[in-house]
Amino acid sequence: MIQLIESINTAVNNFVWGVPAMVCIIGVGLYLSIRTHFLQIRKFPYAIKTTIGRMFRKRDASDGALTPFQAVCTALAATVGTGNIAGVAGAIAIGGPGAVFWMWVSAMLGMCTKFAEVTLAVHFRETNSEGEFVGGPMYYIKNGLSKKWQWLAVLFSVFGVLTVFGTGNATQVNTITAAINSALLNYHIISEDSLGISNLILGILLAALVGMVLLGGIKRIGHVTERLVPFMALFYIILALGVVLLNIQRIPEVLYSIFYGAFHPAAFTGGVVGSFFLSMQKGVSRGIFSNEAGLGTGSIAHACADTKKPVKQGLFGIFEVFTDTIVICTLTALVILCSDIPVAYGKAAGAELTILGFTSTYGNWVSIFTAVAMCCFAFSTIIGWGLYGARCIEFLFSSKIIKPFMVAYSLVAILGATMDLGLLWSIAETFNGLMSIPNLIAVFLLSGTVVKLVKEYFNGEGASK
Repeated sequence: MIQLIESINTAVNNFVWGVPAMVCIIGVGLYLSIRTHFLQIRKFPYAIKTTIGRMFRKRDASDGALTPFQAVCTALAATVGTGNIAGVAGAIAIGGPGAVFWMWVSAMLGMCTKFAEVTLAVHFRETNSEGEFVGGPMYYIKNGLSKKWQWLAVLFSVFGVLTVFGTGNATQVNTITAAINSALLNYHIISEDSLGISNLILGILLAALVGMVLLGGIKRIGHVTERLVPFMALFYIILALGVVLLNIQRIPEVLYSIFYGAFHPAAFTGGVVGSFFLSMQKGVSRGIFSNEAGLGTGSIAHACADTKKPVKQGLFGIFEVFTDTIVICTLTALVILCSDIPVAYGKAAGAELTILGFTSTYGNWVSIFTAVAMCCFAFSTIIGWGLYGARCIEFLFSSKIIKPFMVAYSLVAILGATMDLGLLWSIAETFNGLMSIPNLIAVFLLSGTVVKLVKEYFNGEGASK
C-alpha cells in the first residue's frame, strides 16, 4: 500500500514541479511584470524605503489586526526557513552552481507575483466573527471572481490544510530535533542509544511551545514573530557574511561558475549534471519553495495587517522575496561555493552541506550556532504555517473549528520528532505545489484589478502618504 502511495505521489510530484508548473509560475510572473511595467524594478527603491520605514514605526494595531511589521514578520516566519539552508544546498548539488542564477531569475519575477498576491489579499479581505481580518487566495477568489470560479477557493483551502501538517510542522520539527541532537552528540551530552528518548522529550516540548503561541491568537503570533524573525535573519546573515569575507578571494571564480554554469552546467559538475533544463528547474523550484511566490500563502498573513492601502502593503511582497531569496538564499549558496567543500553533484543534499560550509571555515565549534539558527528558522516556519492552516480550515468550515485545529496541529510536533518522514515530506511537497495551481489561475484572472490598484495608488495621493 505504501509503495502504491509513493508511486502515485512521485507521478503527481513530477508533474506539479515539472515543465508545466515551471511554465505557469514563470509565465504568470512575467505576465504580471509586463502588465505593471516591471514594477518590482521601477519602484524597487521606493518599495525598500517604504517597507523599512513602516517596519520601524512604533504603533499598535487595532483589535483583531497586526501591525504592518508584524504581518511581514509572520509571512517571513513561514518563508525564511529550512528551505533557505537545505533547499539551496539541494539545488546546487542536483543542478550545479548555475541553479543559483535561475533562483535569482525566479525571484525577480516572483517579486511581482507576491506583490500582486498581497495587494489582492488586502483588497478583497473580510472581517470574521472574531473581529479579525481574514484574507488570502481563497478570499480574493471568492470576492474577486464570479461564482463559477468558487471551486478554486475550496481547492486551495483543502490543499492548504493538507500541506500544513507536513511542510509546516512535522518536517520542521524533524529538522529541529536533528539539529539539537547533532549538537548534543558532538559535545557528548547524549549517546546514540538515547536518541529515541531525546526525540520524544523534544517533541513534547515543541508541541507545548507551538500550542502556547498559536492558541494565544493572532496578536500573540504577531508578537512572537516580530521578535524571532529579525533576530534569526540577522544572526544567520552575520555568520554567512563571515564565511564569504574569509574566502573573498574565491568570489570572482564563484560568480563565474554561477553565471556560466547556468547555461553550461557540465563545465562545473564534471559532466554529472549536463542538463540545462535540470539546472533551471532546480533553481526555479527551490527558489519558489523558499520564497513562496506563486503559492499565495504569504498573503494570508498580510491580509491581517492594520492598513487601508493594499498596494502599500503589497510592496512588502517585493521586500520579502528580495530578503528571502536574493539575500539569504544567495548567502547560503556563497557559503557552500566559497568554502570550496566537496559537493557530490547529481545527488540529493540537504542542510548538512551548508553546515559543512560553516564548519570548514570556522571549525566544529560553530555547529552549536548553526543548530540554534536552524531551530529558529524551523520554529518560525511552524508558527507561520499554523496561521495559514487556521485560515484555510476557517474558510472551509467556521472560526469555531480553529482551536481544535490548533491543538491537533501542535500535537503533530510529537510525530514529527519521533517518526521517519521521508514519504510525508514528499507528499507535503506535492500538496505545496498543488496549492499554486488555483492561486496562479486567480492571480492571472485578477491581474487587471492589480494594474488598476497600482495606477490609482501611484497616480493619486497614496504614494505620498
